[in-house]
Amino acid sequence: MHQPTAASAPSDPAAEWNAWCARRRAALTAPTGNLALVETRWLPAGERPDADAARAGLPGTVTVTTLSRTDRVTGEPEHGLRFWDAAAPALTAFDHVDVFPYDPAWVVEATYTPVPGARRVAFEHIRDNGGTRDLVVPGDIALTIDGRDYTLSAFDDDGTLLLVFGDPTNGDTTYGAGRFLFVERTDDEHRVVLDFNRAFVPPCGFSDQYNCPMPPRQNRLHLPVRAGEKLPVFRDGFTAQH
Repeated sequence: MHQPTAASAPSDPAAEWNAWCARRRAALTAPTGNLALVETRWLPAGERPDADAARAGLPGTVTVTTLSRTDRVTGEPEHGLRFWDAAAPALTAFDHVDVFPYDPAWVVEATYTPVPGARRVAFEHIRDNGGTRDLVVPGDIALTIDGRDYTLSAFDDDGTLLLVFGDPTNGDTTYGAGRFLFVERTDDEHRVVLDFNRAFVPPCGFSDQYNCPMPPRQNRLHLPVRAGEKLPVFRDGFTAQH
């Protein structure tokens, strides 16, 4: 079976990947990392969040932040609060994230074609009961994997392209709802790099308080991607809730 064509590799890609894994663990276990999110509270229409007031009287381990989104039905801004606890059960029980061994064959070059205007693509979200939310997809990512051509949709995540993809490992050895991957831009605006060794479990794999986008049909690969993160592992029989 033909694997993807490897892109030009950095001087010590395995060492860089190990450093990425270490940074990833530090981010997950931070006081406001994915494991620490214990509640997302959406407020009634028109109400503005007050993080300081919400924080009053809570344990010192808790941090409160604000967030917003667009209401799927009305199109109006919707505001909310997030509660993070450095003593959250998921955080204290967390051991590690299982990963596939580093494989340079899964560092793949692709062609990127910017699309003028604010094109939006519908993404189903895990907590929306089959509903979709439109996300800005600023361009098309074209690549060939195992003889099959794909045109992938990565959305704009605060200036970075974030790919939400699925493959046959989902629900078996990797997170069932798919995985995320940040797309690396290059000096050539028409060339990007997909390093699937850095594919990661989405936030909803660590806390059921996230509403993660799921892979659209065009982002579902036919070939098992045996690279990147598999699943989080917890101690003492703890099971993350999704």
